[in-house]
Formats: sequence, C-alpha cells, structure tokens
Amino acid sequence: MRLQLTLYLIILTCSLGVSQVRNDKEFSKDVALFEAKRYLYKDVLGQSQEVTQFEAIPLAASSSGELTTLIYKCDRLQKEGLILGFYGNYWNKEGVRFQGFAFKNLDKSQAISFLNKIKLAIEENKKYLDKDLGNNNIYFEYDDMTVLVWTNYQSFSIRLFWNEFDSTWEEVAFERSKKRFEKNLK
Repeated sequence: MRLQLTLYLIILTCSLGVSQVRNDKEFSKDVALFEAKRYLYKDVLGQSQEVTQFEAIPLAASSSGELTTLIYKCDRLQKEGLILGFYGNYWNKEGVRFQGFAFKNLDKSQAISFLNKIKLAIEENKKYLDKDLGNNNIYFEYDDMTVLVWTNYQSFSIRLFWNEFDSTWEEVAFERSKKRFEKNLK
C-alpha cells in the first residue's frame, strides 16, 4: 500500500511538471497578443477619448516560449513599430525568482535598425562564429538590451537580455519576425 502511494505521488508530480512546461509555451502563443494589446493602447498609443483603430499582428514566437514579436500600426496617431514580448523567469533586487512578462516597444525606425544590426553583426562575424561552433560568441548593446549571438550546426541563436529577462531567439523565429515585419510595414 505504501509503495503504491509513493508511486502515485511520483507519477502525479511528474505529470504536473510536464503540464507546467506546456503552460509556459501556451502563454507565449495565446496570451502574449492579448496582453500586448493592453500594453500597446496604454503605454505606446496612449489614452484616447476618440475611437482609435490600430492593427496588432503577431509575427513569431521562439520555440522556448520566452520571446514573442508583434507589429503594430495606428494610422490616426501615425505610430507603427515592433513589440518584443519577454516571458519567463526573472529575479528582483533581493534575488527572489519570479515568472512574468514584460514588453519592449521599438518604433518603426528603431525596429529596422535593431533587426538590421543583428543580421549585419551575424553576417560580418560568420567566419569567427563558425570557426568554433557553440564556443565563439559575439555580443553588443542596443538601447537598453544586450544581444548575444552564437552558432551551432548551420544555425544561430540569439539571447536578448533586458530588464532582468534572459530570452532565447532562434534563427527561424528571428528570420520569420524580420521578414514579416518588413513585409507588413512598408
């Protein structure tokens, strides 16, 4: 009886752990756009007594679920750009770990500059990065973010550090975000 109870508790604990991981991923896909809309109208577009139309289009999510991207456009306010949605673990000043999310706005010109700087840095340093896969890295600052890049087996990965968040952006998600951004905001 005691053995059965122990096995049951182990199975229950393992299944809860798996579902928690799955929920993190679901947050990134399903809730990021929902939460980003509130951030967009409150912090980017601003309060308005007039009915204001705007577009918010999700671009891509990293496979880790730590980073999502979306573009926005508001013709009446003449505002458009890219929002980076960070999700995951972060630590406060006391060292306590939390799970949460936050958004970083890049207006259109900042977004173009940011995406192009990443792409150019990778292209200009490709030989160095490929010389020792996984061990050779590059990094640079952009605004209040730090961008770290490395390669592994014909692909690159990007880590974005911002406001205590540390998010991974794989090549596929980065390229998809860049391509869709350029296509949608001409």
